[in-house]
Amino acid sequence: MNAPVRVLVCDDQALIRTGFATIIDAQPDLEVVGECGDGRAAVDLARRLHPDIVVMDVRMPVLDGIEATRLLAGAGVEHPVKVLVVTTFNLDEYVYEALRAGASGFLLKDAPPAQLLHGIRTVATGAALLAPEVTRQLVGRYAARIRPAAGTPDDIALTPRELEVLRLIADGLSNGEIAVELVISQETVKTYVSRILTKLGLRDRVQAVVYAYRRGLVT
Repeated sequence: MNAPVRVLVCDDQALIRTGFATIIDAQPDLEVVGECGDGRAAVDLARRLHPDIVVMDVRMPVLDGIEATRLLAGAGVEHPVKVLVVTTFNLDEYVYEALRAGASGFLLKDAPPAQLLHGIRTVATGAALLAPEVTRQLVGRYAARIRPAAGTPDDIALTPRELEVLRLIADGLSNGEIAVELVISQETVKTYVSRILTKLGLRDRVQAVVYAYRRGLVT
């Protein structure tokens, strides 16, 4: 049997933190290794406990979840930790910043327990968790505000087909939906996604979405 996925839960609301921990610990393949109520404690605990995933709130005292995520999973971090951000719809700007800071995905706080567990397991496998139904709302709304002026779609080292796939990813389509849209197999879509990530030096699907918006490939 594989070792359980080790999870650190960070949320400044004790009831939510305890609720998450109880749900997670009840699973045979998951284990809560620590809990904390602010971003600074999350960074310190993560560096000491080496969890596989940090379930991270956004708005917290001492150090917010965005800065904590940047310190744990941002560019240049020697041993990055996977971060799953939990938030509410009215914090969508914070979510975008958290994804830029290196988060592997996000969930809404009112998501059912099964969705939280699915999210943790998805991120643990190295996949990104970016809910298609809210991608456009969360990412698209704030991308124009921070998109750099330099660079154009013409200087991106992707084939026309790869650019097409990247745009569909950024539009929030799943691999299955992309396959239907382009009339190709899901395996072919997976190959394209893998090539796109490799060529652009991106870690996962979340970073691909952010990249597409920042480069003006999607508006």
